[in-house]
Amino acid sequence: MQNRRDNNSDGERDLDLNEDDGQPWYAGGLQFQCTGCGDCCTGAPGYVWVNKEEIRSLAERVELTVEQFMQVYVRRVGVRYSLKEYANGDCIFFDNKRRNCKVYQDRPRQCRTWPFWDSNIRTPEAWEHTCKICPGSGTGKLYSLEVIEEQRQQIRI
Repeated sequence: MQNRRDNNSDGERDLDLNEDDGQPWYAGGLQFQCTGCGDCCTGAPGYVWVNKEEIRSLAERVELTVEQFMQVYVRRVGVRYSLKEYANGDCIFFDNKRRNCKVYQDRPRQCRTWPFWDSNIRTPEAWEHTCKICPGSGTGKLYSLEVIEEQRQQIRI
């Protein structure tokens, strides 16, 4: 089986595709089972992108107005919004003592779709790297191509 890599109109590399059937390399599915380690919520500084709907939902969750929530929990990055972080890079909603998310039920789509981000599944090598940094990736429940694609298409990271 040979793989090919296409470039999209933006010059970004697309997913590895099987030349025989044009399916993504992970057409047989991928395994993932969250271990609750919190590693995806902590560590190096980064971004947790949020849209207006997610901001509204999170504001309700913490019982603030959208304006109050934006002042306390959100930073503007260019034209986008990201949740703030603590100085050590941990997400502002990560409870370090309990090692869990304080707003788990209303967590942003970026968090809901981990690890099936475009950047994590673009190539088998990218997935291998994801499995090295996330103990739940590559183990547990087998997710179908359809579910992976639905998750991948929610947000491009």
